[in-house]
Amino acid sequence: MFRGIHHVALICNDYPRSKVFYTELLGLRILAETWRAERQSWKLDLDVPGGGRLELFSFPDAPPRPSHPEARGLRHLAFAVEDVRAAADRLTGLGIAVEPIRHDALTDRLFTFFADPDGLPLELYEL
Repeated sequence: MFRGIHHVALICNDYPRSKVFYTELLGLRILAETWRAERQSWKLDLDVPGGGRLELFSFPDAPPRPSHPEARGLRHLAFAVEDVRAAADRLTGLGIAVEPIRHDALTDRLFTFFADPDGLPLELYEL
């Protein structure tokens, strides 16, 4: 029945800041950008290499989502990378705080976490 994940949708607090973070810092390509006047909301469709999309929304006065301690719901968004250390170094060089690299004993892969401008946990996971 399912053929893959089509998109993941995120609601941001500061649309211009989040747009720069996901496009200029993380390098995701813009597919479409739409202002929806009836909702006073931007919708930004971003291409995620390897398939799928990230949809970035802005809504006035959207409440914050708790993340620490971990709340129910979406835990984090993970990006597959060839080299976690190199990707983490790139993010650090852009001024993005990255947690120490860890080893997943179940898969024997390296991974680390960082956060978007709204504090959403993002993961780098080595292929």
